[in-house]
Amino acid sequence: MTKKTDDRPDQPEPDPQALARNMMTVAAQSQKLVNDFLKRQAADGTQQQLDPLNIGSAFLEMTSKMMADPSRALEAQMKFLQDSAHLWTYTVRRFMGDEAEPVIEPAKGDRRFKDREWQENAVFDYIKQSYLLAARWMQHTVEGIDGLDPKTAKKVDFYTRQFTDAMAPTNFALTNPEVLRTTIESNGENLVNGLNNMLADLERGDGRLKIRMSDEQAFKVGENLATTPGKVVLRTDLFELIQYTPTTKEVYERPLLVFPPWINKFYIMDLKPENSFIRWMVDQGYTVFIVSWVNPDARLADKTFEAYMHEGIIKAVDAVEEITGSNKINTIGYCIAGTLLSATLSYMAVQKDRRIASATFLAAQVDFSEPGELEIFVDDEQLKSIDARMSRKGYLEGNEMATTFNMLRANDLIWSFVINNYLLGKDPFPFDLLYWNGDSTRMPRALHIFYLREMYRDNNLAKPGGITLDGVPIDLRKVRVPVYLQAAREDHIAPYPSVYRATKLFKGKIRFILAGSGHIAGVINAPAANKYQYWTNEGAPKTLEQWQAGAEEHPGSWWPDWNDWLSPLSGKKVPARKPGSAKYKPICDAPGTYVLVKS
Repeated sequence: MTKKTDDRPDQPEPDPQALARNMMTVAAQSQKLVNDFLKRQAADGTQQQLDPLNIGSAFLEMTSKMMADPSRALEAQMKFLQDSAHLWTYTVRRFMGDEAEPVIEPAKGDRRFKDREWQENAVFDYIKQSYLLAARWMQHTVEGIDGLDPKTAKKVDFYTRQFTDAMAPTNFALTNPEVLRTTIESNGENLVNGLNNMLADLERGDGRLKIRMSDEQAFKVGENLATTPGKVVLRTDLFELIQYTPTTKEVYERPLLVFPPWINKFYIMDLKPENSFIRWMVDQGYTVFIVSWVNPDARLADKTFEAYMHEGIIKAVDAVEEITGSNKINTIGYCIAGTLLSATLSYMAVQKDRRIASATFLAAQVDFSEPGELEIFVDDEQLKSIDARMSRKGYLEGNEMATTFNMLRANDLIWSFVINNYLLGKDPFPFDLLYWNGDSTRMPRALHIFYLREMYRDNNLAKPGGITLDGVPIDLRKVRVPVYLQAAREDHIAPYPSVYRATKLFKGKIRFILAGSGHIAGVINAPAANKYQYWTNEGAPKTLEQWQAGAEEHPGSWWPDWNDWLSPLSGKKVPARKPGSAKYKPICDAPGTYVLVKS
């Protein structure tokens, strides 16, 4: 136990009149929030499904299984009561000035209780430990129930965790010491500011709460984000193709064509110059092209997975071949674009189209038998609900997809901002990655429902002939080009065991590496930052466990390892190429116009 220190400044006395005025403002603003919410609900003439996430049936099934064996719940209850009694004894000893070991402590990496009052103040320490014990009891109660379907068990576990995260004492003004302290110091002005922030976020979300994660005034795409020089050399209904200006006198003969995910905008790969993957690739002597996908509206509702293959990947390959004169092109597919690229490679193999010479897959899944927690959002009932919502507009709103991803790390990507923006009344810190995260894109209905059904629900891409594109049964075993597979150890969206499964599908020479961090930071990790690490294994183990057992750890970024792999596959050096050609004349400067369209 850490004893209370005496080095804190005196707590200022609140101004009763200022506090009263601010509390009246809070009451008035709260009433406005409620009235606005009710008006919007009344104005929404669409039928809202009561349980679109199909949570009720999952918990009903869990309850029936639990009732069949009540001993497990009783055992968990007894353990909780014992721990609560120990906590009370511990707290009494603290009030008496004795030293005592906590009954429970936050998990490593849990930053919710970093304020020192959670340790030094006996009351807040008791609140913290009571919550942690209750959360542990709830999770243990729903875990490992005999006879429960594995997918239902995952859903119950996930939403139980969502509930316990939401009920944390840090999320409420009266049980968060930092919020209480700030309220006294500011005479309640933090709560007034917080409600104003909430009203602004409701306006931004057109009635739905769209929480700001970054200072949106601090960034502007094309000015301090996505600044690598280049030209848009092709514009279609689906994408703009950007060719970047070389920074070296000579470049590799084979160009490099990058397909970022269409779930977000491409500039995740071109944030600030110091962490821009695109700028770094250009500096290594590659002729770099990137696809900037359109932010679709209702006009593209019927664009299919097949259309994105023909009118996206293959169309871009056609343009790059004509511009550079090279009939061998190296490619990168990030996340969902990697899934599409893998299917396209199989299709092209059947067509005897061998223009793609190599493929790098960044955090991309092709076998979805272990897709992680995203699997819980894709059952028949939820797909029916998603399809119904998309049918009304022809697309899925960008913030719906963003919310799903944020729920996978709710404490970091939801509740921390609720506390900062609404309870403390602060503006979010300017952070380029989180600004990009909030700049979401829409999903065309036909494309998105196909992806969810065929990949996440049925895992058909991993089955030879499981899906057919333009009359061609897709078989990933036909992919025989060299492949570089990058996965990240803490990736919640493309878990590395799922990414590794591609090594058993592709039949070319494969290099698999595992990076530190997650889905974004595991990829966007410039060597100059000297952060994280990555693991390699030069052997050919049969299983992931064997790969990990023989893996060697390397400090820093995996980018140089990838460059060592790709450069021998990139041909000889030729004079640097200016963007465009006689047929594909530059249209405008990078980053183009599609990336600027907001959802």
